[in-house]
Amino acid sequence: MLKSLYIKQYALIDEMRADFESGLNILTGETGAGKSIIIDALSLVLGERASTEVVRKDAEKAIVEGIFGVAENKKLHSLLQSHDIEHQDELTLRREVSTKGQSRCFANDSLISLGLMKQVGELLVDLHGQHEHQSLLRPESHIELLDDFGGLEGLVKEYRASYDNLNSLFAESSNLRKREQELKEKRDLYEFHIKEIDAVNPLDGEENQLEAELKILENSEKLYEITSRLYQTLYEGENAVYDLLVKTRNQLEDLAEIDKAFEEAKNECASASAVVDELTKFIQRYNSRIEFNPERLDQIRERSGHLSLLKKKYGGSVETILKHREKIGREFAMAQNFEGELAALEEKIETERKTCSVAAQRLSTKRRELVNKINNSVAAELAKLGIPRARFDVVIENRVLGKSNGEESRGEAYVRLGREFLEATPKGIDFVEFHLSTNVGEDLRPLAKVASGGEISRVMLALKTILAKSERLPLLVFDEIDVGVSGRIAQAVGNSLKSLSQFHQIIAITHLPQIAGLADVHLLVEKVQAGKRTSTRLRKLDVEERVEEVAKLMSGVEITEAGLEGARELMGLK
Repeated sequence: MLKSLYIKQYALIDEMRADFESGLNILTGETGAGKSIIIDALSLVLGERASTEVVRKDAEKAIVEGIFGVAENKKLHSLLQSHDIEHQDELTLRREVSTKGQSRCFANDSLISLGLMKQVGELLVDLHGQHEHQSLLRPESHIELLDDFGGLEGLVKEYRASYDNLNSLFAESSNLRKREQELKEKRDLYEFHIKEIDAVNPLDGEENQLEAELKILENSEKLYEITSRLYQTLYEGENAVYDLLVKTRNQLEDLAEIDKAFEEAKNECASASAVVDELTKFIQRYNSRIEFNPERLDQIRERSGHLSLLKKKYGGSVETILKHREKIGREFAMAQNFEGELAALEEKIETERKTCSVAAQRLSTKRRELVNKINNSVAAELAKLGIPRARFDVVIENRVLGKSNGEESRGEAYVRLGREFLEATPKGIDFVEFHLSTNVGEDLRPLAKVASGGEISRVMLALKTILAKSERLPLLVFDEIDVGVSGRIAQAVGNSLKSLSQFHQIIAITHLPQIAGLADVHLLVEKVQAGKRTSTRLRKLDVEERVEEVAKLMSGVEITEAGLEGARELMGLK
């Protein structure tokens, strides 16, 4: 639920804090006082887009902050946790909009994206904005309301995943067909490149190996001469290092027999003799393996030359050449076996089409199972709202594209049931439209063609009522849901909102005393003037102030004792 809403420098609002409670929260006020501005400000912290025009004149930025109780909202906690945002029993959402066009969003003081704020808002509030009931006149919105009623989110998600996969495969197939001529034209060029590269057959890492071997062969004489001299110095020549160390070691052994202080020096000398011995053996072995191989030297130079030519033509390194070879190899194989590649892709498409068709049929079946339940539920709610003879029908249609064995079959049809291909959208194979009859003897017709403004408003309230009982959104906001109704019907609408407030926190803007009189919390929106500036303010009414406001809604500006008595009776205070 929404605990409080703080608004600063937003439109006509200088600074305002509104505290809300559970149950039915009613906002009233004169036309133009700024009631809808408060709802618009709330929509900012729910992730709606904002214009710099909302910033109050002479201010640098507008700030809206909402504090929500979210202790039982598991989906919200999961979402926040997945984005490493600390979550507690309260969630503070803040939105800042500057005159420079910058917008910043915060959740519990953590900076978040507008997209994430919108996701959070969708788990907190169902905001029914002013004139939103007109969305019922757009049939494309009906399928979403049906799915919401049935809790079909999982099936819709499953179908959509398969639909998107199939869409990707269709795009791949289309791209392949478009490239057919291009591949055929380049086939000869690719074949020439492949033969040229394969004739040299470059190997990964070969350049470094060749360079190292070339360096050794080019310096073989130098290597032989130096290792020979080292061998002489260390072992074979007069005063060879090894001989000198042996003599020194013997002398140290004699000294150690006399004085143990020479024991460590003797051991060190023995170690040095062993090191020189190993070094001498290594140099001797290396010297014996030195090759003077002019033929191999020429082979390496020739091989390096071939690699250099390939690098100039196909890239700056052997790695680049090999990547190019791999790429054109695939392209050449595709050009050589285009029909085979296409057939393999078509096989993938057919497999995914079967998956998509099964998901679409399962979703469609579930939707059709809901029809009678939603028809009866809406009709029952409309009866409570003063349309006792209403008949409501959810019409679900499937549109056939063609037969699987006929010329009319569609290569890019997403769903096939039996021998028929059906038109499909990201929402499924069903085209849903609400039909309504409000009077006895009238046929059911599309909602947009038969309902008046007041009836549309009540149909929306009926839908919201039955949907809200199946949803777990903690807060429902209604901005002038009472448009086009009055008298006895207004009382019915008020009773419906009151009943709904047992399941959810309700915030509603109204002009009708029959609805305002049922409030658990009554907030008055007023326009005040301070100096040369006009501001909107909001204050909570006590019981007597509520009576006066309801009386004013009943009889206008002039409040009589009879009007006050009528207001008390309407509010159940007598």
